[in-house]
Amino acid sequence: MEFDLENPFPPSKEKIPSLFNIENDHMPSNTYIHSLVSASSSLLSIRREIFASILDSSLGFGPFSSYLAINYMDRFLSTHSIPEGKPWILKLVAISCISLALKMRKTEFSVSDLMNGGFMFDSVTVERMEMLILGALKWRMRSVNPFSFVDYFISFFKFKDQPSIQSLKERATEILLKSQNDIKLLEFKPSIISASALLSSAYELFPMQLQSLRDEICRSTFVNKENLLHCYDLMQDVAMEGYESVLAFESSSCTPANVLDLHCLSSSVSGSQSNQNMKK
Repeated sequence: MEFDLENPFPPSKEKIPSLFNIENDHMPSNTYIHSLVSASSSLLSIRREIFASILDSSLGFGPFSSYLAINYMDRFLSTHSIPEGKPWILKLVAISCISLALKMRKTEFSVSDLMNGGFMFDSVTVERMEMLILGALKWRMRSVNPFSFVDYFISFFKFKDQPSIQSLKERATEILLKSQNDIKLLEFKPSIISASALLSSAYELFPMQLQSLRDEICRSTFVNKENLLHCYDLMQDVAMEGYESVLAFESSSCTPANVLDLHCLSSSVSGSQSNQNMKK
């Protein structure tokens, strides 16, 4: 069955509590963020290079495959050191993370599709690195990620009409895709990142509903209010870094996964900028 970022596991009555209970198991190690910002560590430059390589090599496969590959990359780097002075290893890690993500999403491809010049690897070499990554991730490939919690937090939204919900979800999706580049967000649980992206979306599109939505989410027994508000402040910086779409538009159908109504978004952004006092 194809892996869906929004629904990592089969439906069940205990789906939501289960996701909150196990989300820590699908995060980078606790020391990862500290290693990234350490002045004596080369890990940040390593991450940047692999990150860029994943985006470059996964063009044409859609943003959600890239997102999953980067999720694998962060979890792998947090538990496995990369030797310095061997740039080919960084490329191999990137190719292997993409390959695993595409396999999880049941996407047809060959290893040669992921090569775009530079270092070249055969399928055997890639498979060996995949096994190393799988071991580091403890074979937890159905990642519990921020997209897994979007529908849960949207249920707190006051408006129940489908167009409003769809607009909110589409903008939150774009913000989440952009947020992977910000290492400061790696310290937060996927659920907190999800809620923060949704609040940032509401701030832009439905500013008059922001306060009530934030209050409702903060009342959830699964949410740490202090962490949420801290993450939300950081997420606002991500959201404000331009409003161009990072989604690969591969269809004209209106679905949360692949469409953003840019005309409506630009109109709402211009209106929301006059509501700066709604941020907190």
